[in-house]
Amino acid sequence: MIGILGAMDIELEALLRDMQGETSEAVSGFVFHRGRLYGREAVVAKCGIGKVAAGICAQTMILRYAPSLLVHTGVAGTLTDALSVTDVAIGERAVQHDMDTSSLGDPIGLISGINKIYFEADGRAAALFESIAREDGIRALRGTVASGDQFISDGEAKKRIVKNFGAIACEMEGGAVAHAAYLNETPFIILRAISDSADGASHMDYPTFLPLAAAQSYRMMKKFIERY
Repeated sequence: MIGILGAMDIELEALLRDMQGETSEAVSGFVFHRGRLYGREAVVAKCGIGKVAAGICAQTMILRYAPSLLVHTGVAGTLTDALSVTDVAIGERAVQHDMDTSSLGDPIGLISGINKIYFEADGRAAALFESIAREDGIRALRGTVASGDQFISDGEAKKRIVKNFGAIACEMEGGAVAHAAYLNETPFIILRAISDSADGASHMDYPTFLPLAAAQSYRMMKKFIERY
């Protein structure tokens, strides 16, 4: 079974329309939709915005449904000139850019207790997404996706995240999904279509390009589920 999470309805609604034999149940405040997607068993849930919501939803999905792979899909802001609107960031690793105990002597981004900064995604899933993008002529880049409880719309914040982590995209949930997946030894992958520039123009870019970016994610997800 593949587990699919997204923060917003627009990131998941097309997948849910395609689901066959769908049943749903509410657990811990999240609605989980289970059925068949493109011939595969799948469970889909909207986790909501932010790391806490995403982490709880991912943990609940893992414990309740035991997916063999978690896919966190949706949109993100670009952190590199190599990706623009509707291009795709394939998160082959994740980091929580707002985790900072550096005043205690730790590296920025270190998660205390497990002593990790980066969470490595499933290599097979990353390679498949890259292959699909290449076939369809979609510009895609594999790299680090940075997550934090902030909508990045400031050039200085953008530069800081790139400097600290070398990330290619920023969003608000993937790092928490990755954290939960790591603790439960569940493979994961992050797929993010670019919706904005993560700088001073983001508040204008985002509502304009969100539907286009969400549609791009959906097209890639469909092929991914068929082939994984």
